[in-house]
Amino acid sequence: MSTLRNNKKQFMAGWMIVVACMLIQAIPFGIAANIQALFMHPVTSDRGFSIAGFSLIFTIGTIVAAIAGPFIGASFSKINVKLIYILGSILVGVGFLLYSMCTELWQFYSVAVIVQLGATAISGIGVPLLISSWFDDLSKGKAMGLAFAGGSLGNIFLQQIAIQSIATKGYSYSYFMFGIVALISGLIISILMIRMPKNDNEIVRSKNVEVLSSKEDSSESGYSLNEVKNIKYFWMAAVGFLFVGIYVSAYSIQYAAYFQGFLKFDVATIGITGSIFAICSLGGNIVGGFLFDKLGVTKCLIISSVLVFISGIALMMSNQSPIFAHVFSAIKGLAVYVYMMGPAYMTGSLFGNKDYGSKLGLVQLLFAVGFSSGSALFGVFVDKLGYNISWSIILVSVVLAYILLINSSIGITKLNKEKELKLSEFEKIA
Repeated sequence: MSTLRNNKKQFMAGWMIVVACMLIQAIPFGIAANIQALFMHPVTSDRGFSIAGFSLIFTIGTIVAAIAGPFIGASFSKINVKLIYILGSILVGVGFLLYSMCTELWQFYSVAVIVQLGATAISGIGVPLLISSWFDDLSKGKAMGLAFAGGSLGNIFLQQIAIQSIATKGYSYSYFMFGIVALISGLIISILMIRMPKNDNEIVRSKNVEVLSSKEDSSESGYSLNEVKNIKYFWMAAVGFLFVGIYVSAYSIQYAAYFQGFLKFDVATIGITGSIFAICSLGGNIVGGFLFDKLGVTKCLIISSVLVFISGIALMMSNQSPIFAHVFSAIKGLAVYVYMMGPAYMTGSLFGNKDYGSKLGLVQLLFAVGFSSGSALFGVFVDKLGYNISWSIILVSVVLAYILLINSSIGITKLNKEKELKLSEFEKIA
């Protein structure tokens, strides 16, 4: 009876961490990442910045954070996780409210670095490491899907609140107030809820954990950092996520300026479009986590490739009717799991847990390069070629991304099976 009670406590402790990650994604991270696109048109119109110039806040902030990512990841094994989350929350909240005081582009760039460093600590690196620490391989897909779904859940409300706040109070007031909300919520969650498991007994394990116990299922399983550097499929996946970053950046950041500034959609329509994306991405994250566990990586990538391509076509047809804008947001939301949890899940699932933080840092670095450059490049394309051709170029990056990712998944899966077969034959001989 006492064993059952202890197992229940361990189960509850792990899933409380998922709740904490959901809240982090919903509020402080959601404010830092999900509503910035809504400020683009008001800021550029008021300050006279070009779209390409202002888009560099995403490029500079994300690149600096990505370079710092491996160091942030390594710090989790040296510094108390609660302290890292507290510091990250301060950077996100204080940084975001500092946007309200910016008047020059270089000031926006500097603040973007602060915000993105904090967001990397509490979300980009922090959430995958927390989930991987608290859940075994057969459970972490569902847990990670639910954790990242918090961002979508929060975005349902943030999109509407932000667009109305900017329209009625102005962007400076909105920057300041959302920064305060991010700061207070992040500190409360970090202090009261964030922690690492005390020991292995607290780790949430699936019912089939006995099957895994006979295999290599420790933090030392899979390929080391030095080994994956010589595996072409790892670099195919990493470069694939670079192209994912490009299309995600363009679709996520530039859509509001396109709808509001070029197509002249009204505020209500843009708010509805943002909320549709938030609702569908909530389902996409939750279902995506289960799909990764049930179908495997390759089939999930194939499904996502079809969804993203269709969403891109719908975006290009939005100039005919706002309905296509809503279709774009809905389908893109359903495929959100690939970039929200894909790098973290694929890194562990395909290449193992050995040196997990370092390998994930490399993959996220390539994704960040794509994400940070995608919006800025799109801004340049728009200035030179117009929106129609620019969206077509982004659609090409979608095709390249999934060709690389799907081939990487197929290739490394085959390589892993060959490796397991050789190991099995060796053990029989021994």
